[in-house]
Order: sequence, then C-alpha cells, then structure tokens
Amino acid sequence: MKIIYLHQYFNTPEMSGGTRSYEMARRMVAAGHEVHMVTSIRESSSNHTDWFLTDEAGIHVHWYPVPYSNNMSYAQRIRAFLSFAFAARKKAVQLEGDVIFATSTPLTIALPAVPAARKKKIPMVFEVRDLWPEMPIAVGALNNPVLRFAARKLENWAYKNASAVVALSPGMKEGVVRTGYPKQKVAVIPNSSDNAEFAYNPDAAKSFRAQRSWLGDKPLLVYTGTFGKINGVGYMVDLALALKKLGSDICILLVGQGAERDLVVEKAQEQGVYEYNLFIENPLPKKDIPALLSAATMATALFIDLPEMRPNSANKFFDALASGTPVFINYGGWMHDLIAANDCGLPMWQKPINEVAEILHAKMHDQNWLEASGSSARKLAENSFARDDLANQLNKLLELAVEGKSELAASIAPGIYCK
Repeated sequence: MKIIYLHQYFNTPEMSGGTRSYEMARRMVAAGHEVHMVTSIRESSSNHTDWFLTDEAGIHVHWYPVPYSNNMSYAQRIRAFLSFAFAARKKAVQLEGDVIFATSTPLTIALPAVPAARKKKIPMVFEVRDLWPEMPIAVGALNNPVLRFAARKLENWAYKNASAVVALSPGMKEGVVRTGYPKQKVAVIPNSSDNAEFAYNPDAAKSFRAQRSWLGDKPLLVYTGTFGKINGVGYMVDLALALKKLGSDICILLVGQGAERDLVVEKAQEQGVYEYNLFIENPLPKKDIPALLSAATMATALFIDLPEMRPNSANKFFDALASGTPVFINYGGWMHDLIAANDCGLPMWQKPINEVAEILHAKMHDQNWLEASGSSARKLAENSFARDDLANQLNKLLELAVEGKSELAASIAPGIYCK
C-alpha cells in the first residue's frame, strides 16, 4: 500500500516527545508499504520557510514549518493548528496514496484528511489520541460556546468521514461510540512498549547516576514529559515535601519542559525541596530515555484528577513497562486498574499525599517488591503492549480499510487487557 500518514507533531528518536508515529510508520515500511508522513517542524529557530523532505528509517517525511510549544496561549495554538491544516491539505492532495491515516491531536488534522480522501477517492482512517473536545473543555481551554460548538461539529465530521477509527484506550473507544459511530469499526491500539530498545541496561544506569553528584545510590523516582496544566506536575513538589518530612532519602527527578515548569520550580523553592530532594532537567531525546529509566527505581505518570483524563494512553507508562520499572500513577482509569491487577507499581489515585509518601518510601526500599513489581511490568509490556504486535494490528486495519472491510476493525483489536 501507499499510505499518506498525517501527524502534525511527528517525532524521531533524536527529538524529545512521543515517537508512536515514527515507530508505527517504520514498521509499515518494513512490511513493504510506502509511507509518506506529513508533519510540521516546530522550532521557531528553523531556517525553513516551505516544505522539505527527509528520509527517516525509510519513511518519506514531508516537513512544514509551523512554530509550536506548550508555552503558547490557547489562541496561538489554534492558529498553529489551522496553519498546518491548510498547508497539509495541499500536500496530501499532491501525494499518491491508497489510504489516508490521520492521527490527532489536534482534532484539526481532520481538516486536511477528509477533503484529501474525498478528492482522491480513497479511505481515511482516523486515530484518536485524546478525547477532543472533551479534554480542552474540561481544562478550560474551550470556554467560548461558539468554539465548543465548532469543535463538536468537527469531531462528528471527522468520525462520519472515517472508514475506521483507532482509539488509544478502551475509554477513548467508548467516547467515540457515544457520538454514534459504529463500535465494530473502532479498533483499540494503545501506545506501545518498545521492549528491545527499553530493556534494562545496568551500564547505562550506572553512567546516568555517575553524571549526577546528588544522586549516588539513592532511590530515584522520575517523571518525564510535559509540564502542562493537565499534567499537574506540582503534585511532585507536594510529594517531595512529604518525603522530606519523613526523612526519606528518595530523590525525585523531573525531566521536561512546558508552560508550568517555572511555576513548579517556584513552588519547589518555596517549599524548600528544590535541589534538596527534587531536581529538574531539560527534555531528553527519546533515544536517551531508556538510560534514564534504567537508572530509575520507579517511574511516574501524572495527570490532574478529571474524568476526561482517565482514558489517556501516556507514552511514559508504556516506556516504564518496557524497562521493567514499577509505575507510580496518581489518577484513575484503565492504566490505574492495569497496575492494580498486575501488581506492577503503585496505583495511588485519591490517596492523601502523606500516605502516598509513606507507602512510596516503604516500597522503594523493599528490594523484593521492586524486583517482583518490575518483573510484572516487563511481563505486561511483552504480553499485551509489544510494539510489533500492535503495529501489525494497525497494518491489518489499514489493509481492511482499503479492502472495504472496516467493520472487522474491532475484531482485530478489541482492547481487552487482563492479567
């Protein structure tokens, strides 16, 4: 097949951030398909003023300059979404393809995907990474009733014109089906575990720790990702303070960037934990995350406690599983339930912070528990979320869409995960 893959925020392993589209697309190439990725280059310092083409692991990547960062206002972000959508529509129409695969967020990726699919008379498969517009409405990003109405219309229009839908969690599938979309045409293909790349590496762990004089052999709790409003990274400052009061030797490392990073630093300084037991570093390229997780005693996935957040499919959760690192989570939903059912970490949803600190201190000093929990994490990664297996499901789904058999989508990827 010739696949036109639309993703505004595509990353390679040399970049920071999730690499789902890169990993899925390179497996499409390995399966014999031709893949054209239509994406944006986000750095404001870029010298590019128009489309340019690179080859990334056999993927033909078409880049268009549209500056973007988590520090932008919501209005600026919307302008960036629309700017890319307009340019991507022209590019998608120019490319030859048998199927269009469009992945959100943002939801505006439907604006180039649907018209291009119609004009080329080929199927469009739509991937839902977050439940838009529920999420931005929940966090106050879409307060304008006109914008809310437009977003709802865009969501329904995207689904209506999709031959099949890929949801990244069972809860996201439920959200899609609630709009009236046929459930048999919705496949559940979560973010995945790159088990070979993230396998525990003792040498990498030793090197990572040796480069940080404050760490030594102390237990290490890590967070990697965005410092955005929905992430609620300030929770880690509260946890660091509670651990300090306990006299715990646990160190917390936050790695990332985002609109609320300065607020987190300021709060940590005020609480007297900044560079005492809580440390903050700049984002790492994805290829360097395995070393970080090898050095970690436990990894975290964080979100503010909103029902709309619970169906999320955080990359960092699956990376931790692949590395055999126990996972600490502070929100409810399917991942919380997976941890509880598989004994692969600490599901701490709605627990008081002082109780969390006590449990965390005990577990991070219990070597038997750490080994058993880490082994369970790795087993879950291998049995349920191996990237190769989930990429095969996606390839099969795209083939079914081309063959006009999208009603089989749910049967190849039902999204049922158990111990």
